[in-house]
Amino acid sequence: MNTLKQHWPEYLMEAALLGLFMISAGVFTVIFEHLNSPIHQAIANADLRRFLIGVAMGMTAIALVYSPWGKQSGAHMNPAVTLTFYRLGKVKRQDTAFYVLFQCLGGLLGVCLVALAFRNGFTQPPINYIVTIPGAMGWIAALLGEFVIAFIMMLTVLLTSNHKKLSRYTGIFAGCLVMLYVFLEAPLSGFGMNPARSFASAFPAQVWTAFPLYIFAPLIGMFSASELYLSVFGQRAVKCAKLNHHTHKRCIFRCNYNQEGEVDLSDRLSLPKP
Repeated sequence: MNTLKQHWPEYLMEAALLGLFMISAGVFTVIFEHLNSPIHQAIANADLRRFLIGVAMGMTAIALVYSPWGKQSGAHMNPAVTLTFYRLGKVKRQDTAFYVLFQCLGGLLGVCLVALAFRNGFTQPPINYIVTIPGAMGWIAALLGEFVIAFIMMLTVLLTSNHKKLSRYTGIFAGCLVMLYVFLEAPLSGFGMNPARSFASAFPAQVWTAFPLYIFAPLIGMFSASELYLSVFGQRAVKCAKLNHHTHKRCIFRCNYNQEGEVDLSDRLSLPKP
């Protein structure tokens, strides 16, 4: 409970960040895909609509990473990201558990708020709570798609966040990948890549089609990317679990990031190692 008392602001920030991401995803999907939406009717090309949704979601992700809350919590917004950094030794066991819990709760709250605002326009087909289900090519294609996008995302985060010149741009790289994934990969799996995001839609919709796929494929993809990174660069190359460490907000992780050799922002707690 000592960890909860000290780190509850970061937990709430993680919940809020994924909640805001789900609100944005729901609102923009309704705007572009609801059959009665003037924008849907004005843009007949489904690929163009999906591209525009991707742009909106990519910009949302970038804004959240560089927001004050994102700078403090690390802007994981995804249990697969948190668990991968736990595997890398950068997140304590207690923080990992609370991050995953609050990410799920925040995502669920965001979906419920959109459902309250748009009612049947969001909860009924074709939107249907923006659930993640396999596309026309089936569950195997969805499985491969989820694995690949998670692998590329985590490898990109590790390569950029631990690079001296690229570290401040990690959020931009991640946001651009979100944009591409919505446009290119969503037809395969609905673009989950995030167990909390998939749960947040599946629970109120009570649609659990191939749900284990959306839990394990992102985890395996990100774990695989971390193993590849470690095999090439080694454990010491992983500095921290924050996507953006160019901030003077506190860091609750096992952090080796010393900004320009002047300040040490890590919050060193005397907690047992996992």
